[in-house]
Amino acid sequence: MTHDWCGWRDATERALYGPSGFYTRGDGPGPAGHFRTSVHVSPLYAEALATLLCRVDAALGSPAELALVDVGAGRGELLTGVLAALPEPVCARVRPYAVERAPRPAGLDERVTWRAELPAPGSLTGLLFANEWLDNVPVDVAETDGNGVPRLVLVSPDGTERLGDPVTGADADWLARWWPLPHCAPDHAPASGLRAEIGHPRDAAWSRAVRALRAGLAVTADYAHSRDARPPYGTLTGFREGREVRPVPDGTCDITAHVALDACAGPGAEHLTQRQALHALGIDGRRPPLSLASSDPAAYVRALGAAGAAAELTDPAGLGSFGWLLQPVGGSCTGLLTR
Repeated sequence: MTHDWCGWRDATERALYGPSGFYTRGDGPGPAGHFRTSVHVSPLYAEALATLLCRVDAALGSPAELALVDVGAGRGELLTGVLAALPEPVCARVRPYAVERAPRPAGLDERVTWRAELPAPGSLTGLLFANEWLDNVPVDVAETDGNGVPRLVLVSPDGTERLGDPVTGADADWLARWWPLPHCAPDHAPASGLRAEIGHPRDAAWSRAVRALRAGLAVTADYAHSRDARPPYGTLTGFREGREVRPVPDGTCDITAHVALDACAGPGAEHLTQRQALHALGIDGRRPPLSLASSDPAAYVRALGAAGAAAELTDPAGLGSFGWLLQPVGGSCTGLLTR
């Protein structure tokens, strides 16, 4: 059998964003048909983002045009929810942008500008938000061989892997700084089979996204890990129809890996968990008082449902453990979730 071997970065790019890619096909259900993000859990997530946008607006002095940029917009579900949750005085000044390689979905609010690429550097003032975007920016994978030397992992279209050449250049520099792979195990034997996702393409992608803002706040929320707790065997995986599956770069499944958000952070960035961020935005998951069940049973049921959704969004063992990286631009939007 003939294999078309290449690194995971190139293979993932084709599988996700090629002509028949997982994300670029316009005839499928979109990401919501394969996995459940915070956006799809509850309207509370969009309401929290609307609250954050209002804080950004106030910090910027209520500009005449306030940008809201959703990077990796899927089918526009988050923008739709935020626009519905905004107070009218703010909504009237909002200019919403969806950045997504898939075609514009039918029926999307006509106010939304649909783009395949990020806006031009320094062109917008407002809030840029990327929910589970960076985990789909393709990266290469390194694995230590029998001598403990990091080598590029090559993959064929059916998902079969083999080791390629030793990692060098910018890839090696990034690993040394952000995800060092030990050559030896504690018993001094070669540390073979250790894996790392080489994250500098994500650092560059996030930097480009932040540069779209002239002033405001850029936020990315994603599966994340930090330098002091990198997973020893990496996190590369696939998702299809709501289930985790073996990653196969053939366009039939999502291919994702957790993000080294600490490597992405620029000067002045703040790093919170989603639980901390949503609590600061008024989403806390507390149950409604039992007295409400007697005075207004329908309101109690609604409040109980909202509390359950909020608890899922902030669960420290689940979505609440996501990393939120907040990058202020221009100096006026610092500390909006930590004051």
